Amino acid sequence: MQYYPQMNRNHGEARLITVNGMGKVAARPNAATLKFGVETNDPELQVAQQSNANIISQITQALIQAGVPEHNIQTADYYIFPEYDYVDGKQQFRGYKVTHILSVTVEDISQTGAIIDLAVAQGANRVSNIEFTLKNPEKYYQEALRIALGQALAHAQTIANTMQLNLDQTPVRIIERGISNVSPVRPTPKAEMMGAAATPIEPGEQEITAKVEAQFQYFS
Repeated sequence: MQYYPQMNRNHGEARLITVNGMGKVAARPNAATLKFGVETNDPELQVAQQSNANIISQITQALIQAGVPEHNIQTADYYIFPEYDYVDGKQQFRGYKVTHILSVTVEDISQTGAIIDLAVAQGANRVSNIEFTLKNPEKYYQEALRIALGQALAHAQTIANTMQLNLDQTPVRIIERGISNVSPVRPTPKAEMMGAAATPIEPGEQEITAKVEAQFQYFS
């Protein structure tokens, strides 16, 4: 917080208090983005690609039948790597590794674990991460912003009361100092570690933060 007189060319000398405010709102995520896919290996590239494509198609169809909208299923990554072994210090070609990663948005967060299990049951052997999100973060930010402005006013009023000054509670300047949306990214267990029961997924809470800087005029 700053407390100092400042010159104003239009109104002569105007004394201003500059304060900061921060507001935080906790919200439970209501959507999740999952990344999982298939890794296949074969000495023949076309065989590895075809096997991969078949499993991805099987996973995709199963997800759609489970109620996941098709537009919520997208390819996040696709890559091919040649693999080699080293025998007696010499490089020997072993085959190709083909990896296809899907990004799937789950709008019913309670189904997150079931969707992972379904994908694994259909052949997914790569599970990357889960990112929990809010469908409408703006309304939470607005609430955090309201809290931040209230805190800034409270700081200014405390200074004015302590210094026995008269505070104009209407700010002459407000600057937003950024938004911070903490979205925890939770790695999931590898496919081979998952049992037959639905994988338990705990989304926790996200914290939306708003920060402001505000200036208030005061009179002695």
